This record gives sequence, C-alpha cells and structure tokens, in this order.
Amino acid sequence: MMQDRLKVLLLAVATLGLAVGLGLWTMALPGAAAVVWTLGVIPVLIGLVVEIVRSLAKGEVGLDIVAALSMSAALLFDETLAAAVVALMYSGGTFLESFAEGRARREMSDLLSRVPRTATRQLQGALEEVALEAIAPGDLLLIRQGDVAPVDGRVESERAMLDQSALTGEAMPVRLARGQDVMSGSTNAGDAFDLRVSRAAADSTYAGIVRLVEEAQAAKAPMARMADRWSLMFLIVTLMLAGAAWWFTGDPIRAVAVLVVATPCPLILAVPVALVAGLSRAAHFGVLIKGAKPLEALARIRTLILDKTGTLTDGRPQIVSVHATGALSGDEVLRFAAALDQASKHPIAQAIVAAARARGSAEGRAGGSAGGCVLPVPHDVVEIPGEGVAGVIEGRAVLVGGAAFVAARLGLAQVDIAAAEAGSVIVALGVDGQLMGHLVLADALRPGTAELLAGLRRLGIGRILLATGDRRAVAEAVTAGLGLDAVRAELTPDQKVLLVLSERKNGPVMMVGDGVNDAPALAAADIGVAMGARGAAASAEAADVVLLVDHLDRLLAGIEVAQGARRIAFQSVAVGIGLSVLGMIAAALGYLAPVQGALLQELIDAAVILNALRALRIHPRQMRAADAAVADAPDQVALRGPL
Repeated sequence: MMQDRLKVLLLAVATLGLAVGLGLWTMALPGAAAVVWTLGVIPVLIGLVVEIVRSLAKGEVGLDIVAALSMSAALLFDETLAAAVVALMYSGGTFLESFAEGRARREMSDLLSRVPRTATRQLQGALEEVALEAIAPGDLLLIRQGDVAPVDGRVESERAMLDQSALTGEAMPVRLARGQDVMSGSTNAGDAFDLRVSRAAADSTYAGIVRLVEEAQAAKAPMARMADRWSLMFLIVTLMLAGAAWWFTGDPIRAVAVLVVATPCPLILAVPVALVAGLSRAAHFGVLIKGAKPLEALARIRTLILDKTGTLTDGRPQIVSVHATGALSGDEVLRFAAALDQASKHPIAQAIVAAARARGSAEGRAGGSAGGCVLPVPHDVVEIPGEGVAGVIEGRAVLVGGAAFVAARLGLAQVDIAAAEAGSVIVALGVDGQLMGHLVLADALRPGTAELLAGLRRLGIGRILLATGDRRAVAEAVTAGLGLDAVRAELTPDQKVLLVLSERKNGPVMMVGDGVNDAPALAAADIGVAMGARGAAASAEAADVVLLVDHLDRLLAGIEVAQGARRIAFQSVAVGIGLSVLGMIAAALGYLAPVQGALLQELIDAAVILNALRALRIHPRQMRAADAAVADAPDQVALRGPL
C-alpha cells in the first residue's frame, strides 16, 4: 500500500514539475524553468536508484537502469526539459504497472474466515461458547445443523450427516456413525450431533491446509515480466550506441540524446497499458485476473489440471433419471417425492424439490402459463435423519428415502433396483404401502464440458488432467469419454501440490478448483483459477484468477483475452523498440538534440499506447458464438450467465 502511494506521489511530482516548468519557460524564465524541472526529476530519480539497488540485490537487471542513465545524463549536461519528460514517462509507466497489480490477492489470513472463531462446548451438563484456542483434545462439542466443524474429532452421537465437498471433493453428503472421524472444515448437513475433540485447532485438518497454501505461495517461482525479458538486450544496445556516439564525436550531448531517445517507454508504457486493458476486458467477461503478471502467464499455459466436484461438475446432486415401477407415472413419482421432501433440509431432498419445481416451471412456460410448479403440502411428517421421510400427501401415505429405508418400511426384503453408476444416489418412493419407483441422482458434468476441453486444446493447452479427492470409480465414471490425458483420484491437498509440481516439466501449469482442498494446489501452480461464484473463499484467496460467474467456459474467454493482450503488448514493444533504435541512430549521427529526442519518444509512446489500447476490443471466439446464438434466439437471452 505504501509503495502504491509513493508511485502516485512521484507521478504527481513529475507531472507538476514538467507543467510548471513549461509555464515558466513560456514566460521567458528559462533559468527558473530549469530549476523547477530539476526539482521535479530528482525525487523520481532517487526512487529509481533505490529500485535499481533492490533489483541488483536480487540478481535482476531491468529497464530502470536505462531510464536512470538518461535522466542523470540529461541533468548533468543541463538538458533539464528532456530529463523532465523522461521522468514523467517513467513515473507514469510504473504507476500503470502498479495499477495493473492493484487487484492482487488479499493476505492468506482471510482463509481462516470460514471456520468459526468459537465453538459450543458441553461441560458439566451445560453449554458454553469458547474460543477455538481454548478447545483441547477430549472436549465434547455440539455441532449444530449448518455449522462447520472447527476441529478434528469423532462422532459421539448415533449418527452425523456431513458435507465434506470442500475438503475431499465428494459431492454427496457423507453419513458417519458413532466413533467415526470428522475433519475440521466439514459442514453439518443433518441434525445436531456431539463431536469429541481429537486434535487442537492448530493441528487440525483445516489449519494444515492453510499452512500448505502459505508454503506453496512462498515456494512459487516468480513470473518474469515481458519487459524484463527484453531489458538486458536493449540496455546493451543503448550503451553501445551512446558510447560510440560520444567516442567518435567527442560530444557528450550526442550520448545524452541517444539515452533520451532510448528511454524504454515502449516497454515501460505499452506493456502495462496492454495488460491493464486485458485485465479490464477479461473482467467484462466475468474473469478476474489478479494483476499483469498472472495475465502474461495465463497466455503461456501448456498444462491444465482440473478439480472435479464444483469445477468439472456442478457440485450439487441432480436428478439424472426417474423410474416408475408401480401405478404412478415418472412425473408423478417425482411430484410425490418432491412434495414430501419439502419437509426435509437434507441436500438430496432439496435437490429433488428444486428439480420438480424447475420441471413444473418449464412445462408452465411451454404451455404459456406464467406460474411455476405448486407442490402439495405434506402432513404428519416424520424424518429419520440420514435415512428418509414419511408423511401424508393428498391423503396418501408416502415414504421417500434410501432403498433400504423404504424396503424396511414396506416390509420388503429389498428394493429391486438395478445397480447405479459409481457416484450416484438412489432415492426410493413408496405410496400407500406399495413401491412406486425410484430416482437416480448424481453430480453430473457441466453442460458443454467436451466442447470446453476441445476449445482449451485449440488455444494451445496440450495436456489436461483431472485431480480429485473423490473415489477413483466416481472420477472415471464422470469423465468417461472426455479424452483426458490422466485421471488422478483420492488425492489429499498435499498430493495435489505434488502433482502440480511434477507437471511443470511439460510447461507452465494451470490448476482450476473451487474447494478448500484445492487452495494449496492453486497457490503452487503457475496460474491458479478459482470458481468464485460458489467456491470456497480459501480457493479464491489462493488463486491468481477468479471466475466471477459459475460458468467454467469463461476460462476460454479469459485465456483468449490474455493471449490477445500479450500479443498486442508484444507488437507494441517490437514496433516501439524498433522506432526507438532508429531514433537512437539518428541521435548518434547528430540529427536529433536531446529535447527533440524526447519529443520523438513522445510520438513513439503515443503510437504504441494507442496500439496497446486495442486490447480493450478483444472479443473471444467463444463469446462471439454466444452473441450469435443470442441474436438467433433473442427470447433466450435471460439464460446467459451475467457478465
């Protein structure tokens, strides 16, 4: 924050110094103008020298040296106006670069915000709220419905229903019996239960993930700026031309003119402008890129690692099929199940209710009705947590739940249901003592996933892998036919980090995820991309790129914008540096005075900046196709995700 303020201050000083000096010069006060220009240059030059020393201490040689030489030489030989122009260009460039990085990630301490700061402890028959630091192994905690387990422990109640998707990638809630382990960071998806603490908060699973993220970020290789990669070559050419001009003519002013023309404003200005424009354009399509360096790196990605739950899939159970086995039709099976499940807060029950209402709304629209689906109100409801629900719908006795639960209540040895695919859940329906059918739910792939992967390969990503904490059978069933290069299942957070590091041999690696368990890998990858719309805060904090809408296909738009912005920046630099070299040659031959060289550099700057601003008009192919589809079907525009 202090660095950003300093850059703003230096830009203001340089601008004010040049403007006031020009005013004094037009009033025929050249001596006063020279003093003001010098005063405007000196703070910028001091800041520049400090930056050079820091860079050299880290073994880096940047463009700052050329800018410092040109300002110093211009002041030394009384070319104060040229020095002031260079100071303004340099301070403006550093300000733009700082602005481009102003959306950088917040500190990782925010990662802990998902875990409550207090817990409800049971002590001597009473409940008390205590700080996490006060919890010790052996304590008994009450975990209410919707609470996040603050520490690792064991279930002390008969059963517990936990959503562990943020930690393991398992989309479906997990039912745990007495004595089974609970990981901190899991969400209670069922009734309240007792948790016997097994580890202190600092040693628990969630805290370990936080430490993994911090270590991965600290070990992450720095991304080189495009400007830095050009700087050494340009510095050598500049010094050779300036030295030759002074050596062969004996006139130091020619060397000053060469240095002034050589001030690398195309690099200092064009690259940040193109990249800032790219950041703005990507945000327009719902892709937040946290700075210019990540945008450059995003354009060079060659390997992509995808999480499964919530990234490649929707992350929520969805009905994939409805089977009627009795007197009811498939639609009636769904209607009765959803009507009774209105009384349950279980995630699968809520998914069934949402599906029934969505189907009813779609049928209403097709029939010209504005109304949605109205489900009957359930009566005499009895819920057995984690098992199923019994109640009365329109005067009929209804059972909804797992196959074993419904079979037991109907007096059947078992419910005859064909084996479901790995990762799917069966919900059976009984009405008036008869089995009427069942519903199959699964965490399905996002629509258009195959086309998305094909588009990514078209953009130059040669290797695509799946990395998930879910079971191998589930991972392979979900990704069948996608043509992935590898599937890695049942991975812990640290194993995901190792996978990212091992894939670097194939080129820059991008990791896409949404859960807490993905955060360390996102931090370790060259580019980490988080699903920010519904993903965990931890992954958004650790990532370099956040998809602001819940559409994975926006990744295509982000990469295409990044590649376009980098290409435009490269073009601007190549043209600008080429023109600067021609100007340096002219200055060395005596055709340009220092002030003329500074003005020529201004014209070059204007040209490269205008070219760099073309990045604001980049329109990704994927978004052009979406626009065409909307134009063909204007009544469907509401179905597009927000920008």
